[in-house]
Amino acid sequence: MQKMNLHSICISLSFLVAIFAVLSSTHIINSNPSFLKYLINLSLTFISSSPITSTVITYNIGRHHKHHKKNKTVNPCEDFSPDFPPDTDTTSYICVDRNGCCNFTTVQAAVNAIPDFSQNRTIIWINTGIYYEKVTVPSPKTNVTFQGQGFTSTAIAWNDTANSSHGTSFSGSVQVFSTNFIAKNISFMNLAPIPNPGDVGAQAVAIKISGDKAAFWGCGFFGAQDTLHDDKGRHYFRDCYIQGSIDFIFGNGRSLYENCLLISMAKPVDPGSKGINGALTAHGRTSQDENTGFAFTNCTVGGNGRVWLGRAWRPFARVVFANTSMSDIIAPEGWNDFNDPTRDKTIFFGEYNCSGPGANMAMRLPYVLRLNDTQAYPFLNVSFVDGDQWLQPYN
Repeated sequence: MQKMNLHSICISLSFLVAIFAVLSSTHIINSNPSFLKYLINLSLTFISSSPITSTVITYNIGRHHKHHKKNKTVNPCEDFSPDFPPDTDTTSYICVDRNGCCNFTTVQAAVNAIPDFSQNRTIIWINTGIYYEKVTVPSPKTNVTFQGQGFTSTAIAWNDTANSSHGTSFSGSVQVFSTNFIAKNISFMNLAPIPNPGDVGAQAVAIKISGDKAAFWGCGFFGAQDTLHDDKGRHYFRDCYIQGSIDFIFGNGRSLYENCLLISMAKPVDPGSKGINGALTAHGRTSQDENTGFAFTNCTVGGNGRVWLGRAWRPFARVVFANTSMSDIIAPEGWNDFNDPTRDKTIFFGEYNCSGPGANMAMRLPYVLRLNDTQAYPFLNVSFVDGDQWLQPYN
């Protein structure tokens, strides 16, 4: 499993450049040629300060344009020999490779082949590459694992928006409705153009997770508005990279985010600007009786723009940031009540023991909670999502 750190950020973004180079060369996104230029420039903006990653970018782009000598037949499967453990009474493996070196060339075909309501775990081993397809894991496909080869080298990507798919909820490049879903070392991407604040129908989900007891280890989530639809159920995210601009983690799930990187892709703002052009979260809790919420612990917040930690998408929204480092992209007021003051008495927005310039609470709004040790404790570990009952350790 890949540890999320600054080097991982740089590698992630250089991987994006490589992806867009591939997509451009195969004419997948020719209908919007300005998109490729925008995303490459955006990625370079993030990593231009690192002399190490400039070499990585050159390598990643160049490798996709390497020409083989004429009349030489290249067998893409010649050196491919994955070493899978043998199937057991509880676990089986399915292999996916876009070059045809495995059982399947698409992820969806592998999902479709899994028996319904299986009590055993099926590990879909996905080889390095970008799988340009829209994938659904329906509710009967229980106990499924997506096993990538690293979030910087394996990705599932699509480009639907709320407009093209008849609603934000349907725009996800990957949609998971089954229970006990696991993803490891893989990225989920929505390649739709980044919208401006207020654009209608431009929401573009990378993944929608609506099944209970889901875990994501070392995964990447790439998009802009509404990147990660944490819809419903109990979920655990560990060592993940999550990128977006507006409400890029949203829904009514009960989820713990641990040691994750949250990177704002909002446009840079002028020094001293008081405008807001993004938000990290938008939680959808609708009543006090719902045991839902987002808890972030030991995370890092950075990127561009001037953004809120969250806004109250629904009246009882619940979000907590604990032991998290925040850059100066966080606006001093920190949060937003969705411009509805009646929600100030019902929302639960809390901070605990955070650090960095964005964690200064001197100008936080009155309804923001400064949690003490006792108040913060329920949000600090996997007990928040009942993980002691279902979460399996990474192995």
